[in-house]
Amino acid sequence: MKKFLLVLLSVLLLTGSVCAQDAAKTHEIVERTYTFYDGTIDDVFEESFPLYFMDGVDDLPYVELESWMELQIKIIREWAGDMHYDLMFNAEGTDAAYVRENEYHMQFDFDKKTIGFDDFNAFIHSTTEGSLLDLLSVSGFTDAGESDLFQRNLDASHDRYGDAVNLDLASYNIDMIMQDGKYYMPLQTMNDLLISPVIRAFVLFNGECLILANRNLIGSVSNGLTELGELYYQAKPGERSKELAEFGYNELCFVLDNLYGLKGPHEIKTFDQFFYQNAIDEEFKQGTSAEADEMLYKLIDFYLDDLHSEFVNYSYLTGAKEVDWTTGPATRKLDDAVMTYSNAREPFYEEGFFEQVNYDPYIYKEVGNTAYLIFDKFTCTDTASYYDAPDLDSIPWDTIGLIIYAHQAIYRKDSPIENVVIDLSNNIGGQVDAAIFLMSWILGDAPFSVKDTFTGALSTASYRADVNLDRKFNSGDVLDDKNVFVMISPVSFSCGNLVPAAFKASDKVTVLGRTSGGGSCIVQPLSTAWGSMFQISGPYRMSFLKNGSFYDIDTGVSPDYTISKPKNFYDLEALTEYINNLY
Repeated sequence: MKKFLLVLLSVLLLTGSVCAQDAAKTHEIVERTYTFYDGTIDDVFEESFPLYFMDGVDDLPYVELESWMELQIKIIREWAGDMHYDLMFNAEGTDAAYVRENEYHMQFDFDKKTIGFDDFNAFIHSTTEGSLLDLLSVSGFTDAGESDLFQRNLDASHDRYGDAVNLDLASYNIDMIMQDGKYYMPLQTMNDLLISPVIRAFVLFNGECLILANRNLIGSVSNGLTELGELYYQAKPGERSKELAEFGYNELCFVLDNLYGLKGPHEIKTFDQFFYQNAIDEEFKQGTSAEADEMLYKLIDFYLDDLHSEFVNYSYLTGAKEVDWTTGPATRKLDDAVMTYSNAREPFYEEGFFEQVNYDPYIYKEVGNTAYLIFDKFTCTDTASYYDAPDLDSIPWDTIGLIIYAHQAIYRKDSPIENVVIDLSNNIGGQVDAAIFLMSWILGDAPFSVKDTFTGALSTASYRADVNLDRKFNSGDVLDDKNVFVMISPVSFSCGNLVPAAFKASDKVTVLGRTSGGGSCIVQPLSTAWGSMFQISGPYRMSFLKNGSFYDIDTGVSPDYTISKPKNFYDLEALTEYINNLY
């Protein structure tokens, strides 16, 4: 027993000695500066932003916390429009911290290799937002202080704050380096914690420059690269260093463990274990950049296969090339449903039954006493374009524009309209703002409930919409004296699933059709440390509130009345007769 204890003590002393040596290791640090592009090739955050490279590894950049803080402030103020956002930097010994103007902290412990948040949601929360998990992108006010299209009803909103978060980077072998009074963090780690979750974008490094962008600002080989995308891929393709490959794998596990919103339903304990169980970890750890990208694509489209998650673009190291879009079973099922319901509607276009042709995704049609609004996607534009339009024919023809048009048509003098049918049977989602506008038109105060799977925070925000564009929020903006129906199908996904879930929970809307396609998570754009781009089902899970409880909507919404045959969704004369016989 004594011999065992002596051996154990020797091991502990040796381990402690090694840890002390690691902590005291002096790194060879090289500083290089790069142009940092802000969304386009014409806009630049910094002409010479410093990155730091450790011990001769030239493709794994670090940032210094103080210089990154100044850039972080610029990014959030510009991209989120939050001019009150501010940070302070404090450091003493092995501890450093960012402190928001709202007094919430991001704490760095360079001894234990941890990052802590007293409240992550509050730390990244925009001062322009109402609720803790507010997903409405606009402030609700013009620069002159006038009410602007939306109003947050704070009296009908409430938040339950999440748990404190302590992220153990040491367990992922992600290094945090303190040397000569400076504090260094991997660029990708800062991007994954402070950029992607906040502004739904990512920072890319291609060895020649830095780029802040999202998928639309980069483009794709399939649909055409933007000038910024071409700049990104101008860098010469090559291979990842051994250090970048190892770090990239660890960072990928780290960000997915914390930000993938469907870990529970997919029964994933950790992504490191998940990769090992599926025998795909070695391609990430030791494969070429192209092999790692191909495995990332398979991970997204086959192993996760949740429809919100999607591979976007290869790394600059792999080079600009078109993705071979072979899809998983869930995606193929949705594609088949889209084809089925689109084909079912096509004969009615050919017969001229719909006034708009060319497969317009936004249609208003009256049949007898029933008005039909067809939304195939949720889109909107800047709020001023609706107010500045000289007449109804000049408003943007998108989701919000169609609602504004329909509201005035339905309430015109001597209107025969008694029923309103909102057709979401071919709607696979889109912009949250447009979905909230529709919910507000029907419900008045529209509740929007969200759960954060990362922190456990729960939030219900309530919104009203200025449908009649008088900059007032009252009963004149609400469709409250008509029989309202919503049509759904297996195609109805994401916001096309959220809206009918909220309608059904309200008991103010009758749901027709087939069970909707589900989809509860807000899309989270991400990038890898080696530069590939993708998106996942993020930690914000849309829910509906009933009896004070949050209910997830990922499994879809069941109809009150089933319409079995797809063609019967679009025979509006027969459907009008059917609806009138329900009462």
